[in-house]
Parts: sequence; C-alpha cells; structure tokens
Amino acid sequence: MYEGVILSGDRKLTRAELNQRVARAAGGFEKMGVGEDDSVCLMLRNDFAFFEGSMGASLAGAYAVPINWHGSADEAGYILDDCDARALVIHADLLPGIESNIPDSCAVFVVETPPEVGDAYGIPADARTVPEGRTDWYAWLADQPAYTKEPATTRTNMIYTSGTTGNPKGVRRQPADLATQAKMNELFEIVFGLKEDNSIRTVITGPMYHSAPNAYGLWSAKLAGLVILQPRFDAEELLQLIEQYRITHVHMVPTMFVRLLKLPDEVKSKYDLSSLKFVVHAAAPCPPDVKRQMIEWWGPVINEYYGGTETGAVFFHNSEEALKKPGTVGRALPFADVRIVDDQKNELPQGEIGEIYLRLIGWPDFTYNKNDAKRAEAGLEHLVTCGDVGFMDEDGFLFLCDRKKDMVISGGVNIYPAEIESVLIGMPGIRDCAVFGVPDEEYGESLAAHVQLADTAITEAEIRSYLGKRLAKFKVPKLIVFESELPRQDSGKIFKRKLREPYWAEAGRQI
Repeated sequence: MYEGVILSGDRKLTRAELNQRVARAAGGFEKMGVGEDDSVCLMLRNDFAFFEGSMGASLAGAYAVPINWHGSADEAGYILDDCDARALVIHADLLPGIESNIPDSCAVFVVETPPEVGDAYGIPADARTVPEGRTDWYAWLADQPAYTKEPATTRTNMIYTSGTTGNPKGVRRQPADLATQAKMNELFEIVFGLKEDNSIRTVITGPMYHSAPNAYGLWSAKLAGLVILQPRFDAEELLQLIEQYRITHVHMVPTMFVRLLKLPDEVKSKYDLSSLKFVVHAAAPCPPDVKRQMIEWWGPVINEYYGGTETGAVFFHNSEEALKKPGTVGRALPFADVRIVDDQKNELPQGEIGEIYLRLIGWPDFTYNKNDAKRAEAGLEHLVTCGDVGFMDEDGFLFLCDRKKDMVISGGVNIYPAEIESVLIGMPGIRDCAVFGVPDEEYGESLAAHVQLADTAITEAEIRSYLGKRLAKFKVPKLIVFESELPRQDSGKIFKRKLREPYWAEAGRQI
C-alpha cells in the first residue's frame, strides 16, 4: 500500500518530502514579505512544483493564483497585475512567452520543465532548462527556512474565470475557519469520494489551473495513498495506469469519456479496470448516451456533480440515478440553497426553464478580486449564478439546457446548442463538435456547427440527415464547417469563443 506518494513519469515525491518543501516555500515567501491576502501566481503544468507553490502560499496566508498557460502574454500579464502578484512560479519553457508582461515588482522562480512534461508537449530540450540569470525554484527552496507558525485560516486558490466576455475575474474566497473547513471536508468526501485513506489511488487527468482539477488534485495530495500526474490526457494511457496501479478514484470531464469510448474495442477490452471505486465528472454537460455507455463499461462507479468556481459543487448524483434520470446533473446536496428564476428574477415553478441561482450554506463567500460590482451583478440575495439555464423536475433533479450566454435566439425561438452537441457527438465518425450562434440578417441568429472528424469521411448532407432524424428542423445548423483540429484547452474543453468571435467581428458586432 502506498502511504502518500505522488508519481510523475519516473519521478517520485513522498508526502513527507512534499510537506518539507511546502514549509520551506512558506518560509521563503514570508521572508520576502509575502503574507495575509497577498498573491503568488503559478504558471505550471501538473508538476510537483504546483503542489509546493500552491500549498506554500496558502500556509503563508497568501492566495495561490493558477494561470492558464494556454493564454496569451497579455492575458497572463493581466492576471499578474490584477492580483498584484508578489511572486510567480513558472516552468522554464513558458517563461519566454510572457516575460515582457511580468511586472517588475513580481519575483520570478523558474522550474525546470520535467522530462515527462517536455516529452508530452514536444518541448525542445534547450527550452526546458532554467535560463541563466533567473532564480531556480529548487535552488531557492533549498536555502529557505521552514515555516513553523500555525496558519490562522485556510485559503483556497484564487481561480480566474475564463473571461468569455471581457477580462477574467479572480474568485477571491474568504478564508475558512475550522467549522467551515469541516464542512468543506464533508463536501469533498461526498463529491470527490476523497478522505484520509492510503488505499485511495488516483490519477490527475486534467490541468490544475482549472478549478475542479485544482481542488481535486490538492485534496488528493493531502489525503490519498497514491497520486499519479498524467502530463497530458491520453485515453489508452489512462487505462494502462488504472490497471498498472490499481487506481480507485478518478476525476474526469465528459470529453475524456468520449475519447475513451471511441477507442477500438480490442483496446478497451484488454485492460483490467476492476479496481475502480469512485469516478466523478463535471465541468461540462455529459450526453446521456455517453454516460450510459461508460456505466455499462466501467460499472456503477460513475458519479457527477454540478456547480461552478464561484459556488463549489452544489448538485450530485450517482450511476443508478443517472440511468433513471438521463441527462440530469443531480439533486441538490443537503446543505444547498437553489432558486430558478425568469429574466425579472421571479422564482419559477417546477418544470419551467430559467436561470439557476445557487449557494452552499456554510461555504465561504467570495467576491471578484477588485470587482465587488461584478459580484453584486452575479448575485440574487445570498445566491449566485454561474450563468446556466435549466429546470428542476418533480423529484428535485436538475437538468441543464445551456449557458445563458450560449443560448441562441433565432427568429424569436430559444435554441440551446448543448442539446444539439449532445446528439451530434454521438454520430459515428464525429470526434468532437461545437455548436453556437452566428449573425443572421433574417433571423437575428442562426446555428453554426464546427466539426472535427475521426478517420471517417462524412458529408454535410449526412450530418444534416443524422440530426434531422433526431431533432426539430430549426435545430439543424445552417452552417457546417469541418475542422482538422478544434481549438481546445488541455482538459479537452473547446475554446468556443475562438470559433464564434470571427463571425461576429465580420458583422461588426460584439458578443
């Protein structure tokens, strides 16, 4: 049995070693003057340094602020400036891309890009090393005194939202006292299946700059017997890891399910997955057929939760409930408060579609960093919206229709692209897809579908025929575009904004 071990490629870090490094990081940050409510940014792929920097900042009383390393130099610079970053911990190969946008007041610590990460992303060997004249994270860490104080409170990471419109917003949560921390422990055991148990063995499949993999990864490092960092998601490699290490727990997103299901049958059947006990997914709608196939393959170990960076997980359901209520994202947890409202913020009766406002009772409240006004806009009394639209059925199960901002109004009719995507992704030969609204002179908006194929040749006519047999005619996209690759984040989620923006820019309109 493993007793607190993190593996990444051929490298190994024990929990005792991690705790020592965290204490030194916190001590070093404190010596720099970093403390209560300051910010330490992390621009790292999944690596030991992510845990060290994040936990070290928290121990010192600061907020750890992960930066999406897919972003541009301007986007990274905005976050560094907005959170008044006192320090940045960054992989060596990422530094040149943002160097000119790092504020002079921000100390920079460079982490050598590890071999397994460099190989996974095809990074040249000479780009992986710490540049001359820059501070090496591990050389610096070795010289720091261990932090010995008891932290007064616990801070979660400050995650910046995706910034679909305008600049991203930092979700700055209030520190948690002991009572609140106990409530958070209870929640993570329900939705992640994680507790202090060395028999738990997990793989971190998604990038920890995202809020869900961030919480799951940090919690796993504190509680699980074994944590494996997958440098970059690969479907068959995940199956290999599950069999080799007898993995019990995994956190995933639906795109990963789709990629797993599209593996050849002979690949899917050759791995022993019987060790799995608790697989949980979130972050995007999961087509009911995809969920059913995963349960049939992996067994009744598939769970799902729904919430947001601002709210935490508020809804949850298991495999049995998923099969009884196809398409649901679950029922509200016992300590949740939920309201579904119309455009005038009037509460709607059961079964009617509206915007979802929600909150966990006892969960630390938040504001958007330096933007209390935006926090007020997102709120309804003590509740907050993640921008999703849906309805509650007679048994209290929530069903999402789409993001409110993604809803398309064509000729006065509301259309939810997520519904179309869930059908289209099930078409044989379709690897992935994105459906969204584009300007239309007659109807205001019409539907466009950008499609990435597998190894099969498919025509526009075949796609329209497939959708036309399963959806109303007005839900069949007017425009179908084939892409060799859809722009996506490392988790597999598609950057829909990058596909949509050119259409609106050409029409001289903003979205």
